[in-house]
Amino acid sequence: MNLADCYRLLGLRTGASCDEIKASYRRLARQYHPDVNPGNQQQAKEKFIQLTDAYKFLMSQVPPDRETESSEPPIPAPAAGKVGVTEVPPVASPVEVKVTRKAPRIQRNPALTEVEQLLKQSSYEQLQQLLKYHRFPRAIALVEGLAQRIPKDPEVRQWQAITYQRWGRYLIDQKELDKARIYLKKALRTDPHNRSLWSEIERDFRRMEKIF
Repeated sequence: MNLADCYRLLGLRTGASCDEIKASYRRLARQYHPDVNPGNQQQAKEKFIQLTDAYKFLMSQVPPDRETESSEPPIPAPAAGKVGVTEVPPVASPVEVKVTRKAPRIQRNPALTEVEQLLKQSSYEQLQQLLKYHRFPRAIALVEGLAQRIPKDPEVRQWQAITYQRWGRYLIDQKELDKARIYLKKALRTDPHNRSLWSEIERDFRRMEKIF
């Protein structure tokens, strides 16, 4: 079960707030509780368990509304019709950003099937959420799985490289320099022609040198 499935089960849009998740779960839990469905108890029980699992997973991923989200900017989605390298924006100063912000639609790749395009859009939105809350291992697992499913899509390869770079930068902040170096090099190997990415990673390596 992924983030998109959990939001859908609870009847919510992707990126709903913590309070919205709680309210929707309370409403649906009352509706599908086995005790109030004596004529259809087994199906109600299965639905109730699914709702509870989805609620627990979302609450483990979405911080309380009062907390500030990550200051890292989202992975950019190129404008429609734009061809070329996706640039990595510079790190912004910490700001309060609402999780209800709708993720931009990604560039449509005519080589993909409709199912693959929907998977790509859904994965992009999940990836933004995971990076926003520093869920880097989950983000890497998501984007690597997407790269295996859609191996020839250049945007997916760029997202994969940027995710490695973000993880490497976070590891520098945690003083895990050897591990950070591994992921920064993986980012360069994944998308070697992205000049903006090279610039960001050079900055990261300079930070490592100062710490070391």
